[in-house]
Amino acid sequence: MPVGTQGAVKGLTVAMLRETGATMILGNTYHLAVRPGDDVVRDLGGLHAFSGWPGPILTDSGGFQIFSLAQQTRISDEGATFRSHVDGRLLQLTPERAIEIQENLGSDVAMVLDHVVGLPAEKAAILDSCERTVRWAERCYAAGTRADQAQFAIVQGGLDIEARLWCADRLRSLDFPGYAIGGLSVGEAPHEMYAVLDQVCPVLPEDRPRYLMGVGRPIDLLEAVSRGVDLFDCVMPTRNGRNALAFTWNGTVRLRNAIHQRDPRPLDPDCPCPACRHSRGYLRHLFMAGEMLGPMLLSAHNLTFYQRLMSDARQAIESGRFSDMLAACRRRWREE
Repeated sequence: MPVGTQGAVKGLTVAMLRETGATMILGNTYHLAVRPGDDVVRDLGGLHAFSGWPGPILTDSGGFQIFSLAQQTRISDEGATFRSHVDGRLLQLTPERAIEIQENLGSDVAMVLDHVVGLPAEKAAILDSCERTVRWAERCYAAGTRADQAQFAIVQGGLDIEARLWCADRLRSLDFPGYAIGGLSVGEAPHEMYAVLDQVCPVLPEDRPRYLMGVGRPIDLLEAVSRGVDLFDCVMPTRNGRNALAFTWNGTVRLRNAIHQRDPRPLDPDCPCPACRHSRGYLRHLFMAGEMLGPMLLSAHNLTFYQRLMSDARQAIESGRFSDMLAACRRRWREE
């Protein structure tokens, strides 16, 4: 899912976004509640009408902001109290309020409010966040009123496998329509993340979507797919695109490097995105000249690459070739 935190994927129109192959996007509860306000979005027809996006939308609960805005946040069993990064006013985000905001936004999938802690963390802090995450999930479940909005629970537990399994077991008993694995890609090494997935994915329901939040590099997506994950989001394709870094099948390309100044080749001759209708030399020129077209084109390219990667993974699974695909990508991207 491309990340449209504030109701837009940075630098791309809806038409451009659809051309990348994206079918579902992500919005953020905290940011949209702060600006323009969930009541404003509701009064303008909900997030689909507001943004013009015709496909499914998943909204994060604001739980990640408990981690990312920790210095501006107070946590209690009741919920989280933020000081707005926009105007400094206080915003209280309880489980009930998180669901109310998402119901006003009208997303198709609403994430429960969870408690994310940074890594590494003391065991006591991890256990506390797990217990609070389960209690908040129960309250979110009880607060939901929209039959057309599915809630996904979020498994926390840091790198503590015992805590992860306990959290997963408690959340599974609540019978949510989908399950996410949160609290990763927050400072741990890739092999540590894979070790958590090795243990957690097998205990989540096979008939429900499994969503790995905030991940990540192309190889991380494939490694997670091999362990049973279905759904991803990450700002990496667009954030890197805005900073002149392109993802390709042969690894990353840093377009600001002088080696690309006279390079007539496209990033990928087989890629259908608008960036690949131009030379690497031209794309580099756009960034060096400060033209806004550069970040737009490279964001479109990176999202197209991610969607093609996932499409190829689906086809490889269906034809029994996924292990070969993963092995080839491991070799190709070893130095990334």
